[in-house]
Amino acid sequence: MSEFFKAELKDRFLEYALERSDYFEIQTLYDEFLRPNYSLEYVQKLVKEIQTYDPDLLDVMSGNGMDIFMLASTPSTEDFLNEGGFMNLYVKEEEKWDTFLGQLSNTPKLSKDEKRRLKKSAPTLKREKTLLIGLITAVAISFLFTVVSIFKETLFEPEYVPADEFERKMDQLREQYILENEKLQLELKETQRILDSLENKKL
Repeated sequence: MSEFFKAELKDRFLEYALERSDYFEIQTLYDEFLRPNYSLEYVQKLVKEIQTYDPDLLDVMSGNGMDIFMLASTPSTEDFLNEGGFMNLYVKEEEKWDTFLGQLSNTPKLSKDEKRRLKKSAPTLKREKTLLIGLITAVAISFLFTVVSIFKETLFEPEYVPADEFERKMDQLREQYILENEKLQLELKETQRILDSLENKKL
């Protein structure tokens, strides 16, 4: 399951807890949102991730041989959801990547003095070039894993949402694929620019 859908699920768990005025079993979340495509253990995993982020978002009680048995909302639950919840955190993380890549693409060109200083450090250029080539390889491998993950999720892992939301999810997966592809292209362009600059310095 992608980080996008995990964030959406966590928010739905919190919203459900907020709507309830009492404690309820974690089994209820499974029956409500993930049955039959995922297991109860996966629900427990998501609740633990919520607790790891902020233990005050849910009031959790153990019992019946389980670490997480009963749940209830807390005063922090509503405040967190009003601030955007986990979906807001996901969007902010994506924006950080966009900003970072934008800064890379806007890197100013070297001045003449800087070029002279770089020529003096020519013995290290080969090592830098090797590192940059390694970076290109790492980025490409990461992109391939992302693509495989997207197609695996789409083709082999059934989603928890009803069938009428399937088309919306496919559109979201396409957007995620496009975003990852654009990130890769920007990184490769910037890396190629740096490699070209290193080659020019050697000349």
